[in-house]
Amino acid sequence: MKVAFLKNTCTIKKLAQFIALLITVLAVAVACGPGAPPSGGGTALSVSSTAFKDGGTIPAKYAYDTGDVSPPLTWTAGPAGTQSYVVIMEDIDWEKETKRPPDPRLWILFNIPANVLSLPEGLPKQEKLDNGALHGKNCYAEDYYAGPRPSLGITHRYKFTVYALDKLLDLPAGSSADQVLAAMQGHIIAQGELIGKYQI
Repeated sequence: MKVAFLKNTCTIKKLAQFIALLITVLAVAVACGPGAPPSGGGTALSVSSTAFKDGGTIPAKYAYDTGDVSPPLTWTAGPAGTQSYVVIMEDIDWEKETKRPPDPRLWILFNIPANVLSLPEGLPKQEKLDNGALHGKNCYAEDYYAGPRPSLGITHRYKFTVYALDKLLDLPAGSSADQVLAAMQGHIIAQGELIGKYQI
C-alpha cells in the first residue's frame, strides 16, 4: 500500500510539474505571437503626428479604402550610437476580426537614416525611398504603407512604434515583418509609440 501511495504521489507531482511547464510555454508563445513587438533600450523616444493626437482619431484620408496615404510622423533623436530608425505600424485590435490578414503589421519601414527624425505625409508606394529607407512587406503582401481597414462599426487602435537601432539592418527591401523584427533583436537602444484609433 505504501509503495502504491508513493508511486501515485510521484505521478501527481510529475503531472503538476508538467502542467506548470505547459502553462509557461503557452504564456511565452502568446507573448511572442504575431504582433508582439521587440523591446530594449532605456531611452524613450517621443513620437507625434500633426494629423492626430496620441489616443485620438486617425483621419479617414489615412485609411485603406479612403485615401491610403501614410500619415506624417515626427520623433525625437535617439541616443548616441543611433545608426538607423525603424517604423512599424500595427493593428492592436487585429484579433477582433473574424476575417483578418495573417498578421497585424500594416507598415514596416526600416533603415531610416539616423539624421532623419520625421516622415512627411504620403510616402511613395515604392520599396526604396529617396533617403535610403526600405519598405518591408506588410500583412497584405505589399511593400509599402497600408492604412486602417477595420470591419464596419468596429473601432480599432493602431500603434506606430519608432525604434532607434545601433545598426543598419542587413536586409533587402520587401523583407517580411518577422525578418525585420528578428534582425532588430538586441540592437534596439530606444523606442517610442503613438496610438490612434479608427472606425468606419
